Amino acid sequence: MIVASAQYPITRHAHFADWQQHTADWVSKAVRQGAQLLLFPEYGSMELVSLFADEVRMDIRRQVREMDALRADFCATYERLAREHRVVIVAPSFPVLEGNVLYNRVWVFAPGGPAGYQDKFFMTRFENEEWGISSAPKVLTVFEGSRGSFGIQICYDVEFPLGSALLAGAGATLLLAPSCTETIRGATRVHVGARARSLENQCYTVVSQTIGQSEWSPAVDINYGFSAIYASPDKNWPEEGIVARQSPQTPGWLVQSLDFSVLEDVRTDGHVFNFKDNQRLLSGFLDESITLRRVRLPE
Repeated sequence: MIVASAQYPITRHAHFADWQQHTADWVSKAVRQGAQLLLFPEYGSMELVSLFADEVRMDIRRQVREMDALRADFCATYERLAREHRVVIVAPSFPVLEGNVLYNRVWVFAPGGPAGYQDKFFMTRFENEEWGISSAPKVLTVFEGSRGSFGIQICYDVEFPLGSALLAGAGATLLLAPSCTETIRGATRVHVGARARSLENQCYTVVSQTIGQSEWSPAVDINYGFSAIYASPDKNWPEEGIVARQSPQTPGWLVQSLDFSVLEDVRTDGHVFNFKDNQRLLSGFLDESITLRRVRLPE
């Protein structure tokens, strides 16, 4: 599978048609490089806030609720592009209203149409305290295709092992981590998490992040990040587990062909059995009696 991960600036647009053309240009660039699966970052959709009047745009709680009015047209744009180019597109995450509750959602569009979505489980402090976005119902989705199966762990979610382990146990050999972070520290936490999930599950992980400054936006005005693809540091993979990595803060696509036959070989005959043992940890190991001891060091 040839995967493309977007290193994506949140840009300002005058009209919805301008945004559509901008999005079509980005997709076309990845397709011209042979990409079959395109991953956009978390909250890349927030550039649509630039279409709102100033009083809406400057009210960070109101802006995410007003975004829901654009939901149908947003989805239709990515659905059309996926059909037109015969690719799978993991769209930028989008704040959706379900009743009166906001969730952070990533939709997946395939050549044959919409394939479903993944909502974010763990909220950052900013999402929870400033934006009013809530943790979603705990439903994980494995997206199965002819070229392989993948799951999505949105930004902060990839910093925790349980979701990734459940997805890998259900057949996902690729974990996608769309992300939006403000600082080097935030970006680093996501990348450390992605590398850890790859190690634990002996699978590929792909990170896509927002970049650059968007001074017109009071919510996503500062962005730091870079795209990267990781694997477990085991035989037939790079010694440090870094398959590919882009220089930070430069717009563009990181495009890489991934060989999943290597993954299966590592899982069945690797130097260690992280995947098998991690699955055992989820099942039988937790049922075993564990004794916790305290030992005071002699002075």
